[in-house]
This record gives sequence, C-alpha cells and structure tokens, in this order.
Amino acid sequence: MTVRDQSQGAAPQEIPPAVTGVAHVIAAAQYSLGGLQRLMGETAARLELVAGAGTGFLLLVLGASALQLAAFAILFALLLAVEALNTAIEVLTDRISPEWSVQAKHAKDLGSLAVALLIISNALCVGGILLSLFG
Repeated sequence: MTVRDQSQGAAPQEIPPAVTGVAHVIAAAQYSLGGLQRLMGETAARLELVAGAGTGFLLLVLGASALQLAAFAILFALLLAVEALNTAIEVLTDRISPEWSVQAKHAKDLGSLAVALLIISNALCVGGILLSLFG
C-alpha cells in the first residue's frame, strides 16, 4: 500500500510493514531519533535545550544534591516531551486545516499553554533549588 503527502506534493511512499520483537524495538528507536531530529528543527526546542543544559550545569556547579538534579532533569525531560507533542499538534493541525480556523487556533493555543506551564514549573523548581542552596 502507498500513501501520498499531498500537502508537500511528495511522490507516493510505501508504508513500512509491521515488525515485531527486536526489530520492533529497533524501529521504535529509529522513529524516536527521527522525532528528535524533527524537534531540533524547532527554534523553541533548541532554545529550551540550551537553557536547560546551562541551568543543569549551573545547578551542578552550585552544589545541588542528586535529588535536586534528578527533579530538575525529570521536569526538563517532560518539558521537551511536551514541546514535541506541541510540535506534533502544530504539524497535524497545519496538515488537516491549512486554512485558518478557530478550532486549529484553539488546538495550537492549548499546546502552547502546556509548554508554558512546564516552563513555569521548571523555573519554580530551579527557584526552589536555589532557595535551598542560598536561602
């Protein structure tokens, strides 16, 4: 079976056959790497990655505990995961509804809100860590 991405005028592509076992795990890892590559094409994700790496390094240098570093790392990973989901929402919304619609706007706004809430959560986490270190 073939599919065509009409939004890009691409040539038909074969749908990959379903795989199981170890091949499934390998395929899933390849899809995840493809997702990471796509996510790094987003300016917001690259900025978040730089900010997160810098903040993590700063917390390490300032003597944050292993538990504090783990809490920050988990929240930061969650931020990148939600940024990936937000990007997926935007890509699918643009594909399904290339014309402007209030529903598409709401979908994109909600994805953006999810990212913003996690940025705030990360900032509060870092603030709490800094307060415990210097307060």
